[in-house]
Amino acid sequence: MGECGVKQSVLHAIEVGYRHFDTAAVYQSEKPLGDAIAEALHRGLIKSRDELFVTPSSSAATLILTLFFLLYRRLSKAQFPFKPDETLVMDFESVWKAMEECQNLRLTKSIGVSNFTCKKIEKLLATARIPPAVNQVEMNIFWQQKQLRKLCEEKGIHMTAYSALGPKGTPWEGNNKPIECQVVKEIASGRGKTAAQVCLRWVHEQGVSVVVKSFNKERMKENLKIFDWELSEEDLQR
Repeated sequence: MGECGVKQSVLHAIEVGYRHFDTAAVYQSEKPLGDAIAEALHRGLIKSRDELFVTPSSSAATLILTLFFLLYRRLSKAQFPFKPDETLVMDFESVWKAMEECQNLRLTKSIGVSNFTCKKIEKLLATARIPPAVNQVEMNIFWQQKQLRKLCEEKGIHMTAYSALGPKGTPWEGNNKPIECQVVKEIASGRGKTAAQVCLRWVHEQGVSVVVKSFNKERMKENLKIFDWELSEEDLQR
């Protein structure tokens, strides 16, 4: 989808009620998001930029993401198991210091991490002057991240989930998608909801915010209809 399409999708999202947008320079989505926010302000869809929570990539993070992308492209051509020269050790301490400097310079309000395990979080906190505000990880009913959620709660780190409906395009995906789970379908049917809504509601009830992805306006509306009902204890146990 081109910049124009992304811009229109963001405008639709703001119009129906979305207020959190996740973006990155590596995805080339920052400019159309900015254009959409400017138009939303002009059209009166929002009163001020303060109404939106935007997760961008800072100057330091942009470099990091670019390096990860280049590394990913290289590793995608590598054979398993990896050879010694096909791996890199991440210098978390130096990278985080650069991120902290971005916050100190007020280039960003908060800084966070993504895909950090318990071990990586503990290692980061051992030297960090500013703890991460958030850890964005894959999380869904099949991958519940219980241990990681417990640690983040203890450390005051908010968690955000992606792939709440299941991963897409990954080799380990198989046919095991949360929205295709029979139990989820039964719960959804009994409540007059969709399987996607049940999956999103489950994440929400864990105290975790969720990143959703859709360019369809009706799906955008559907994803927001998870706040006026609850899963029962029986639903949660199932």
